[in-house]
Formats: sequence, C-alpha cells, structure tokens
Amino acid sequence: MTDNLLRIIPLGGLGEVGKNMMAYEYGKNILLVDAGLMFPDNDMLGIDYIIPDFRYLQDKTDWVRGIVITHGHEDHTGALPHLVEQINAPVYATTLTRGLIESKLSRNGLLSKVQLKTIKAGDTAQIGPFQVEFFHVCHSIPDGVGLGITTPAGLVIHTGDYKFDHTPVDGWPTDYAKLAELASRNVLALLADSTNADRPGWTPSERVIDGALRDVFRASKGRIIIASFASLISRMQQVGNAAIDHGRKLAFVGMSMVENAKTARKLGYLEFPDDLVIPLDQALKLPANQVVIMGTGTQGEPTSIMGRLSTGTNRQFDILPEDTVILSSHPIPGNEESVYRTINRLFRRGANVIYENIAPVHVSGHASQEEMKLMLHLVRPKYFIPIHGELRHLRQHGEIARQVGIPEDHIRVIENGQVVEFKDGRMQLGERIPGGYVFVDGAGVGEIGPSVVREREALARDGFVLVTLTMDQDTGRLVDEPEIITRGFIYTRNGDDMLDEMRHMVRSAVERGETHPHDLEQAIKSFLFNKTKRRPMVFVATSQT
Repeated sequence: MTDNLLRIIPLGGLGEVGKNMMAYEYGKNILLVDAGLMFPDNDMLGIDYIIPDFRYLQDKTDWVRGIVITHGHEDHTGALPHLVEQINAPVYATTLTRGLIESKLSRNGLLSKVQLKTIKAGDTAQIGPFQVEFFHVCHSIPDGVGLGITTPAGLVIHTGDYKFDHTPVDGWPTDYAKLAELASRNVLALLADSTNADRPGWTPSERVIDGALRDVFRASKGRIIIASFASLISRMQQVGNAAIDHGRKLAFVGMSMVENAKTARKLGYLEFPDDLVIPLDQALKLPANQVVIMGTGTQGEPTSIMGRLSTGTNRQFDILPEDTVILSSHPIPGNEESVYRTINRLFRRGANVIYENIAPVHVSGHASQEEMKLMLHLVRPKYFIPIHGELRHLRQHGEIARQVGIPEDHIRVIENGQVVEFKDGRMQLGERIPGGYVFVDGAGVGEIGPSVVREREALARDGFVLVTLTMDQDTGRLVDEPEIITRGFIYTRNGDDMLDEMRHMVRSAVERGETHPHDLEQAIKSFLFNKTKRRPMVFVATSQT
C-alpha cells in the first residue's frame, strides 16, 4: 500500500436509505463505521432485510482494527450480527447504543464472541492509526455521536445521522463547539448525512410532538395505540410523559420494543415512574380510556403488530371502535404504498388513525437543507462527500455544498463500491468494488439473488402451471391423462375448458414424439399466452412406468 494514502470505501448507505457502512483504510489498517440493514422494497418478495455487501473485507479481516457504531438505529446496527461472525474486532459504542447492541447479539448467540468497548461523547480512542474523537449529535435516539477521525493523511469528519435541534427531548443538542474546534484544525473531508437533502428549511424540534400528543390524548375516548420504531427511545419518553399527564398506563408490545424499552430504562435513558409501565395482558383488562399501547409497524410490515391489527390477525388483541391509532413515523422511501394500505385498513376496522400528514406526531431526526448549510459553514472542509441517502439525496446535498462555496471539483457524489483516495491533501477516485445488496431470507444470507427475486415476482404476478406426465418406458406413450395443477393462474370454472384443451394439446405433442420437457414447456407457454395473454411459470415433470 502506498504511504500516506487514505482510502474511503462506502460499503452501504450511498444510493439507498439504510444499510449504512463505511470503511476507512490506511495501509493494512481498516476502521469500520456502522453496520446497518435496510428494509426490502415491496417487490422483494419474501426478503426479510438487506445488509451491505462486505466481500471486500473477506481477505482483510485481520486488517480491521475496530468497528464504531454511531447510534442504535437498525440502519446502523442491524448487520452487526452478520459482520462479527466474520470479523473479530472490538466494537465501540456509547452506553445506550451498546445496550441495544448487547440485546441484538444476545438474541443471535453472539454476545460472548464480541469485545464491546463503551465510549461517550468527548472521548478519544486510538484505533490503529486512526485517532477517533467522539462528539455528540442530536438525532431521534439518545446517545448518538459523530466522529472526528484523525488519520496520517488528514482529519475527516463523519457526522452520522444528525440534526440541529435547539430543544431536544433529552436536553442535549448537537455539539457546535466541538465542530468549530475540529474546523480550526483544517478538515480534509466532511462526510455528512444526506437523508433530508431535498427538504428546504429546518427540521422541526422533537418538542413539537409533545403538543400533538397532548391534543390526541385529550380528545381520545378509547385506547391509544402508537406505532413507532423499536429504537426510537425519545418517542417512548414522550409517550410516557403524555400517559402520565392523562392518567393512562403504558404497555409495550413486540419483542424488540419491549427489550429496547427495558434496556433504556435500566441504563437511565427512560425516566418513568415504576407503576407507569405494565404488561400487555394487564393493560387489556383496564378500561379503554386508561390504556396506551406502544408497538412496531410504522412501515406497514405485514407481520408487525400494526400490520396484523389492520388485517384482524393479531392474536393478543384487536381494534375496538373507539381506538385511536397514531403512526409516529415517516414512510421510508419505497414503503409509502404499504404504509397507506395499512392506514386504510385500520380506518376500515373502525380506528381513528392519526399520522404525519394530518398532525405533527412525527418529526424527522435528520437535518434539512438549512442545517446542512450550517454544518458545512461550521466545519469548512476542503473536500465534501455526501453520505446516507438515495442518489437524488446525495446529488442535492452536493448542490447545497456548491451553493455555500465549496468548489465543484472538491465535491464527490459517489455510490456504494466507489473508492475515494486521499494522498498529499488531494482527492481522487479509486477503483470500484462490489457494493450491491445481500438479501437475508430466513436463515439464508446471500443465498437469494436478484434472479430468485425476479422468479418470485413472476410467480406472484401470473402464478404457475405444473404438468405431470406418466409414460410407458418401452413405448414412450402416455399411460394416463396429463395431470395439470395450477396456482395463482386460473380461478374460474371457465378455465376447466381451457385445461381440457391444454391436455389435448399436450397429448397430441407427445404422440408426435415431442417429449422433451423444455419443448413441452415452450409449447404450453405459447398456448397459454395465446389464450390468456398471461405468462405463468410452466413446469413439465415426466415419470416412467
């Protein structure tokens, strides 16, 4: 490796919202920042979640000096169990983030295999040749940090997720003074969150939610059911405060929500009276106007609490006529359809649904355009690389940087896998490495590729047809009528005539000696398309007697 060469390698989070992961490489030393997951798009059928493609690290596992996690959200921690199975390196995290990570690793049986190191804002850690200074950033979860990374090639600032909230719920705003102090040391490069780069103005303070919750609690006559991300600790505190003010008890539901609330209370990040939080079964026995239930399902996930309530398939409880449902979230890009479908179903079941479009029950944890300009002015970097966002967000953030005076040739809008190199104070593009999606489907990691997902789409769209032929091994003739099974293709009785016609067509083809499964499949596909203008997946299976 060339001396004095710093390589910045985006493994995830540049080109999508989620699966954030960055590698900083100097010589044979690598510092990893975050290891997150991403929720699947609607057309990724059967996929549980997506993690970064970190094949680049497979032959460099002994180069990794440490893994820094900036905060406890899933898009920054969700891939950690998969990463630590392959890489043995200490994991650095703040107290709350560490607590959430411990719960996650315990569920995967990995906690004993990982060396966790607790840091706090204001600390400095020497991780190989990287001197990492941790500074507090305000986000929608407490205990988030940004990083000042001093390398032999220069000082790099990695913001993580941040916003400039002057009245945060925990009373701990982003550390302006530290950012200014870092700027005084000539920042080589700034890598900053781009999630809200297309939103003008300033992101509202978390405090605006207090008033919205107060209004909803005051007007609600029945139960209040609130959906939020399981790691949104500050929202739990706000809901708890509203419950206290209106004489209600609070019950958490869903394993991740219950575990995260328990961890946050134990570590002192949730301050509740002992009698406020009660088990769900006890809450369901109380009068409806004395109960608040908080669970997951903000993104319309079918298997979440909110998803099951919307379809009437939740086992523990169902929607009652005077229930008020609050979706305290913003749809992740790509999930809008699922979220609004869930809202419509909840309305249909009799709930009064409150969501972001009609009341300020959620605000973003990410900086908007004016805050991004402030960050750029505070830090005054020589070079700028937008991170965390889809390409449209990265492009817009790059344009914002140009507007505040950073030269265009000092801005690099890159996507996953595009290496950026710094040598002698100058930035240049390096090679491209793999930076795609790794699908997690049940216990399978990376075993499902795009071709399988496309097959699932085809099956979901047009169904399949299975034709089974039993043939005499001596004569090659059919012993019995072709057996035809369809799923997701024909539902009406009118289809019986078409299936009879298809049997006749198959039988005639076999009598002509066309017995190869591939040839029969093509003939059946042509027949079905001519009849229906649809293209189901067709399979032909033969056996001999």
